[in-house]
Amino acid sequence: MFMELAGRIGDVFEERIRVDEDRTLSQFAVRSYETRGRECDEEPCAVRTPFQRDRDRIVHSKPFRRLKGKTQVFIDPEGDHYRTRITHTLETTAISRVVARALRLNEDLVEAIGLGHDMGHTPFGHAGEQALDDALRERFGSGFRHNEQSFRIARGLNLTHEVCDGILTHTGPQEPDTHEGKIVRIVDRIAYVNHDIDDALRYGLLSEGDLPAAEIALLGSTGSARIDTLVHDLVDSSETAGRIVQGEDVGEAMLSLRSFMFDRVYLGPQARPEHERAGRVIRTILDRLVADPALLPPGGGELVARITDYVAGMTDRFALAYVAA
Repeated sequence: MFMELAGRIGDVFEERIRVDEDRTLSQFAVRSYETRGRECDEEPCAVRTPFQRDRDRIVHSKPFRRLKGKTQVFIDPEGDHYRTRITHTLETTAISRVVARALRLNEDLVEAIGLGHDMGHTPFGHAGEQALDDALRERFGSGFRHNEQSFRIARGLNLTHEVCDGILTHTGPQEPDTHEGKIVRIVDRIAYVNHDIDDALRYGLLSEGDLPAAEIALLGSTGSARIDTLVHDLVDSSETAGRIVQGEDVGEAMLSLRSFMFDRVYLGPQARPEHERAGRVIRTILDRLVADPALLPPGGGELVARITDYVAGMTDRFALAYVAA
């Protein structure tokens, strides 16, 4: 009786979503029930679209929950207001939904990609990713990219093709297949460049006078003003072009600001102690696990994959405590 009722509800729900999307979404939007599917087939949910189901699966996963313990730029900083990977994820997702709604694209798909895009990120932010990449190349010749690790997790969760693709291609040379994925790819940069400026100012790595004057004059003097400028430009430029694109002047200003952040904050001399600390911790953990694989959690697969999964999944504090033990 329950299965029969669920079947009737599901038929009505799916039909309503199909009708609503055909009426309201752009021709460029991915329709929720026209997904290219999952690696392993599943029975559909009676009250959620496939992309809504992916969103929930991400939010209830352990890799997502661990993002709260992974900082963006600074290693386990003192203070409650520095961004973590989970606050970055939520900011990226919220901004992406605004853009998707304005362009009449699939908000549920954008939300799932946004929530899952950094699930595979290392502890210690940018410094941790570089340290793990260097250590794995030296030990195994394999390297590390957080988007590829996020993609591995997404496939393990059996997410839809479109969500997996958006997660894999949110950074790197490959472009997303969908307009929704392309939104997250650009908004990810909009979010981290602006909130990392905020954190660097709070931490004392930068002062207001250090910020490049021409870019700030064009984009705005505060983080919220810059995000507002960048979002309006992204929506207006994409609507005009029929593809996801930034205006030339605004896009160049954002890339210039991003380069400034890499030079002065992410890879700058003031950040060198953070990078060195991250490198020491990651290498110590890796050496210990290579010497004694029994320390790894139970599981099968190649040693390098098991070590990568374990180290990339650590929070800042867990990694620091692991080395101190």
